[in-house]
Amino acid sequence: MQVACEKLRIAFSHWSTLRQEMTMLATGHDSGVLKVIISRGSGGRGYSAMNCQAATRILSVSAYPAYYSQWRKQGITLTLSPIPLGRNPYLAGLKHLNRLEQVLIRSHLEQTDADEALVLDSEGWVTECCAANLFWRTGDIVFTPRLDQAGVNGIMRQFCLRQLAQSPFQVLEVQAREEAVRQADEIIICNALMPIIPIRAYHGTSYSSRTLFQFLAPFCEHPN
Repeated sequence: MQVACEKLRIAFSHWSTLRQEMTMLATGHDSGVLKVIISRGSGGRGYSAMNCQAATRILSVSAYPAYYSQWRKQGITLTLSPIPLGRNPYLAGLKHLNRLEQVLIRSHLEQTDADEALVLDSEGWVTECCAANLFWRTGDIVFTPRLDQAGVNGIMRQFCLRQLAQSPFQVLEVQAREEAVRQADEIIICNALMPIIPIRAYHGTSYSSRTLFQFLAPFCEHPN
């Protein structure tokens, strides 16, 4: 979040206060979702931020999605989204509030029977899912999309990469076409809430292997 604020030129320095507020808000909750948003503030006109007031922080707590537990046990289905992500190397990797693409991706996904959508960028390269990052395994090699042009470099993706760097698997960040994912032995997705989910079916192909999932799952239950 600090890196994103710096890159988006949002002047925010109250990180210690924010941590205290997060701790206070989370107190008394055995489980749940703590969401933090930092905005530039209000007061500017047009696209100018010159007269914006101080950066605004918004914190909220909501219930943890109950279906994630079932998803982890049973796996989920994946479809291919018709909505591509625009390529922008300056913003690539960041989680920001300009999420119109994801709104459209979700809208199309909700018209299908699938649980999540595989998303390509505007040049047809595999990038991520609607609300998750993506890994796939072929033999002992684990692949994940390179996110230097589009996509969000999520914290669970970063965590999984650190664990895999110390594993028996070879790990590659790649530019790949959709066929590479479809032909994999195993596919998993991840985000901070899931935290890791196996894919059981994609485009008529079923996936029964859980080798990668079983390796990562114990680490992801209580990530540091």
